[in-house]
Amino acid sequence: MSDRGTLERLLILAYERPDYSGSPVGQFEAYVNPNEITISYEIEYDGAQGAGTTNSRMTFKRAKPGDLSLTFFLDGTGANGRPTDVQAMVELFQTVTGYSGNIHRTSYLKVMWGRIQVKRCVLKSASITYKLFKPSGVPLRAVITAVFTDNSDDQTRVALAQDQSPDLTHVRMVKAGDTLPGFCEQIYGDPRLYLKVAAANGLDDFRHLIPGTKLFFPPLE
Repeated sequence: MSDRGTLERLLILAYERPDYSGSPVGQFEAYVNPNEITISYEIEYDGAQGAGTTNSRMTFKRAKPGDLSLTFFLDGTGANGRPTDVQAMVELFQTVTGYSGNIHRTSYLKVMWGRIQVKRCVLKSASITYKLFKPSGVPLRAVITAVFTDNSDDQTRVALAQDQSPDLTHVRMVKAGDTLPGFCEQIYGDPRLYLKVAAANGLDDFRHLIPGTKLFFPPLE
């Protein structure tokens, strides 16, 4: 744990691959005030209400990507013991978090600060406020306020969500010994639904599943 009153190290790593594999292609490091960080998220529901009713049942639709908002201070005066070239740091931040010509989009980012879980995200917005200048116009202090929004590759997103509910579409790879009623028992809790699944997959012979085949299990009542 950091000593009281010290500033935590903020680290932003940039990647070109959507699965965040390989080495980072850029890095930004600064110090952020622990009191100036906000994590926000939003849950979306379907609040359809029938005629003549006084309330509605909130049916879950999705969890929207969350936002991480933080404000960090760049000081080029040396007052904090870490003299910084403020303009160079601002430009580095813009380079690391902004548009990459190699992938024709903004970089995929990992943001790490203190004990907060590593956040996979992309930059949503940023503003830079210059606070102090030399007589020559060189900036000595600046505040960067940045908002990052969640971003995960499909494999990570599915693993995190762990969507096992029968009201979602599932895909299963057939292995030796698997049966359609057995799959239906696992997914729907009812092995008798195998005929509907066979029809959805165009199976003529559901009794002999071919290993390596992908089967789709749609939402069924």
